[in-house]
Amino acid sequence: MKRRTFLQRSSLVSLAPFVPAFLPQAAGAMTAETDDRILVVLQLNGGNDGLNTVVPFADENYAKHRPGLKIDTDDVLKLNESIGLHPQMKPLADLFEASKLAIVNGVGYPNPNRSHFESMDIWHSARLNESERTGHGWLGRAVDTQSDQHTNSTDPDAVFIGDAEIPVALRGRRANAISLNSEDELRLFASVGKPAAKSNNDQDITAFLRRTVDSSYTAAQKFAESAPAAKNGNYPGSDLGKKMELLSRMIKLCGSTRIFYASQGGYDTHYAQKINHGNLLRDFSRSVAAFQKDMEESGLAERVTLLAFSEFGRRVAVNGSAGTDHGTAGPVFLAGAKIKPGLHGTYPSLSDLDDGDLKMTVDFRSIYSAVLQNWLQVTDNSVLNGTFAPINVI
Repeated sequence: MKRRTFLQRSSLVSLAPFVPAFLPQAAGAMTAETDDRILVVLQLNGGNDGLNTVVPFADENYAKHRPGLKIDTDDVLKLNESIGLHPQMKPLADLFEASKLAIVNGVGYPNPNRSHFESMDIWHSARLNESERTGHGWLGRAVDTQSDQHTNSTDPDAVFIGDAEIPVALRGRRANAISLNSEDELRLFASVGKPAAKSNNDQDITAFLRRTVDSSYTAAQKFAESAPAAKNGNYPGSDLGKKMELLSRMIKLCGSTRIFYASQGGYDTHYAQKINHGNLLRDFSRSVAAFQKDMEESGLAERVTLLAFSEFGRRVAVNGSAGTDHGTAGPVFLAGAKIKPGLHGTYPSLSDLDDGDLKMTVDFRSIYSAVLQNWLQVTDNSVLNGTFAPINVI
């Protein structure tokens, strides 16, 4: 049995968050491959208020619907004569100016669901109907279609940075995803390990596991020793900033891993939204800009594209608690050297609402299609359960 086949089939793969599968190979060679493209997904949990993120400042209906919550026109970071970014998003405005940022407006799906869990499940699975969801996600299925490309690698197919369960988006029949919350986990792994008994019998699964753990200790120690040199001072000291810095280091260490995933929480702004939302967008913008600069300084910018999304937008009108409630369509961001920069999609009308909600103008699966076909080079229609014309963003 091949090692990779064993890891894919064995229930012991559940140990992956504690015995990361990429470490044995990393012990021998901590260098990234130079040809594979990498996708980084950043999930904005809670439902980001798109209207105050990408602001339609020139539309008189914006101020009409948002007394006390609107962003003043003079403060908007203008991208053109009618749309701009929240004033706390200067780092992303600079990326936009440098042609390294694409913003897709009005993204959603037909018959929108305002439940966090249901809507996120739809985004993760790329399946609108619950009966069609199997527990596998769009990226996991994409990996499944290319599962034989790295059969000699012990790198994981995907790395999730966070303390939650591995997202459904990364799960597949054969996809090998691991989770990592902090570099302290790797340091602990290195410090408590003891060499295991070795065997030359490749058919002996027990011996294989022992060798895997043994070499993992060595790799974890090398990771710990590499920390001072790998630090990048541009990242904010926030939870998201730390995640993005760790994610960057994993990209540099995991030679054949092509998918990395992280999240930022707090976007469920039902009350006192104005200050809280601004702080979230500031953190998001600074973290993404720091990551992009890091990739450029590391010579990886041509290989890495970042996709940021939220499960839905928010209602157009302000609620009674100076916040907004669950809505529908919102913006999606893509950053990188190879994206088609600028504004994409049609901004939803503020005069033609659906029961107080924005009407979507772009199906999120057309963005997935662009990422799959034009970036990850996956053309299997079964990944999205159909054919969706890719939006021209990559």
